[in-house]
Amino acid sequence: MRRWRLVLGGEAADGTGCVLGGQDAAMDAALAALYGSGRDAGRPAGRSAGLGASAPSVARWLGDIRTYFPTSVVQVMQHDAIERLGLSALLLEPEMLEAVEADVHLVGTLLSLNKAMPETTRETARAVVRKVVADLEKRLATRTRATLTGALDRSARVSRPRHHDIDWDRTIRANLKNYLPEYRTVVPERLVGYGRASQSVKKDVVLCIDQSGSMAASVVYASVFGAVLASMRAVATRLVVFDTAVVDLTDQLDDPVDVLFGTRLGGGTDINRALAYCQSQITRPADTVVVLISDLYEGGIRDEMLKRVAAMKASGVQFVALLALSDEGAPAYDREHAAALAALGAPAFACTPDLFPEVMAAAIEKRPLPIPDMATHQ
Repeated sequence: MRRWRLVLGGEAADGTGCVLGGQDAAMDAALAALYGSGRDAGRPAGRSAGLGASAPSVARWLGDIRTYFPTSVVQVMQHDAIERLGLSALLLEPEMLEAVEADVHLVGTLLSLNKAMPETTRETARAVVRKVVADLEKRLATRTRATLTGALDRSARVSRPRHHDIDWDRTIRANLKNYLPEYRTVVPERLVGYGRASQSVKKDVVLCIDQSGSMAASVVYASVFGAVLASMRAVATRLVVFDTAVVDLTDQLDDPVDVLFGTRLGGGTDINRALAYCQSQITRPADTVVVLISDLYEGGIRDEMLKRVAAMKASGVQFVALLALSDEGAPAYDREHAAALAALGAPAFACTPDLFPEVMAAAIEKRPLPIPDMATHQ
């Protein structure tokens, strides 16, 4: 009954008959400030006055929810408060930023406010973004490097390596059928190694990111992955963001925070122009992976966009189209464009950050992509 009372809000029709006290009453007040509407049984006025636009009351509320709820719930409530109560302007105050629980959604909001941010807030905002980016890198970097290193090794495998380039472990495994019991040895018919390619750039990766407002979380994750890929010597990584203009942020990839503050969330979309730029940067099509991250709402020339994708694929480029790179599932997207890409052999689908290394490994090895839930994607 206590839990139902907290869910239903204590209005006359909630039917629980449960009275809250102590910490439960404080939790209920914090929930009511955000989600309360209608009339409380004991008051003629609304159940809650809300948070309004008062910085002190919002700061107290932020402290309360961190006291009463786990971090995952706090992040959801903060996100809802920004959307439902229009608190974005308050995030421009350094004291407010220090009180919030930093997560991907908050970073997206801060990036959208970047141009309006006063200088007194900018350093605090960068510190918040840096904390989120560091947490994401800690979570994603090791697995990404391990997965892609394996894929790069397999894609660069040679069958006639020099003696000092032989991968003995794989060579033995590949020749176990040739084991001679009487000599207790394996006779290798096929040598496996990586040759000189192991010390050189094996693949070129181009991340082409739509920076329209709906893609905020994808921009954050893509910037982190871009920095991880750029740290791998065997991968030459280029990061391009676009709306109606195209910006190449490759020279900032050593610091994903600089990349994020170099984006400009919002505005229109010209995918064709962005792909034209990416296409112009490709010098080794057979060794290039282009990843387009976009909801595919095209404000440019649709037919030209599709022709560019077809041309890149015909030249040997591995083309990956992601509707989102986040934990939120597929956003609203242009289904007609998604179907057209699928017809070209480039199915568009939403990808979680945890799946992204596997998607990139498959693209590098030129094998089918691990597309989740095929029934709901074009």
